[in-house]
Amino acid sequence: MSTGALNIPAAVDDLTPSWFSQALGETVTAVEVLDAHSGTTGRARVRIHSDALPPTLFVKLQPFTPEQQTFLRQVGLGVAEARLYANLGSELPVRIPRVWHSAYETGGSFVMVLEDLEAACCRFPTLGDDGMLDVARSAMTELAVLHATYRGREIPWLATPEGTRRKPDDPKTAARRTHFIRLALDQFGEEMGPAFRRLAQLYIERSGDIVGLFGEGELTLIHGDTHSGNLFVDGERTGFYDWAVVGRGPGMRDVAYFLCNSLSTDVRRAEQDALVARYRSGLAERGVGLDERTAADQYRLFSVYSWIAAVSTAAMGSQWQPIEIARAAMILTTTAIEDLGAVDLLEERL
Repeated sequence: MSTGALNIPAAVDDLTPSWFSQALGETVTAVEVLDAHSGTTGRARVRIHSDALPPTLFVKLQPFTPEQQTFLRQVGLGVAEARLYANLGSELPVRIPRVWHSAYETGGSFVMVLEDLEAACCRFPTLGDDGMLDVARSAMTELAVLHATYRGREIPWLATPEGTRRKPDDPKTAARRTHFIRLALDQFGEEMGPAFRRLAQLYIERSGDIVGLFGEGELTLIHGDTHSGNLFVDGERTGFYDWAVVGRGPGMRDVAYFLCNSLSTDVRRAEQDALVARYRSGLAERGVGLDERTAADQYRLFSVYSWIAAVSTAAMGSQWQPIEIARAAMILTTTAIEDLGAVDLLEERL
């Protein structure tokens, strides 16, 4: 993996044989762009001609439009992921795409050259997969390994996500934090029912206090966005990509996010206790204790985090994710917060 001082490509056209040769330290004689598209980041799958490198690679770089670039600089997602890959890409104890090169600048530029997971015959799970429960079981084991490895470990460049420490809110911060929930309440409030409206209104009124709750407990390195669209399966092992919102937080945040967002309601209801127990057992095997009561309370609390993420995504239509996927996640997480009595929990805690 290379992280040296090399010009960071601003567009797909900058992914030249010369650039790849310098970035990867091997001679590349030709580059063919097989596919390129832009969302929260720019993405390109490329074929390269080299005697020492895989025939295809996956590249993440700045989005292709000025509007997307401005948004990404404001939230810092691309830089956060590139920083993780540059600093920990060779040591993370979970399956991630192999990192061939990762570089970033504080101003917002970044590039990541990663393993082509399709070429590696990995598969990408979806909500309706027959094998989704196996994916979930493996994910619980892998998350336990990740969270136990970094529990209590100081990583200076990895900040606790903004807002998870209690502090007074100014109106601009509160408005920014609740913007997407307000949009969603206007769009979906009637059809999604009373629990949706109740939680949306509570979050709008008390977002600073609610987000403050999300930082309570033992902190570790968390992926932060563990829905099924950011997972892949290599053999029988669940892997993780798109680490754009990596941060420090309680590990149960990753667990609840996945279980409430990416399992069908029937499977979640039937299996959530066993899956949380599997996660706790994985922690215990590595000397980390998480008692059953604390795990249950954290699971209920972080179902709210999963709901916020899904509802915010749905509020943006198809700008962040295909709307049919976003709507499905919104419905799943709304059912989960109802099942778990999450609003009651929040009202008690607040």
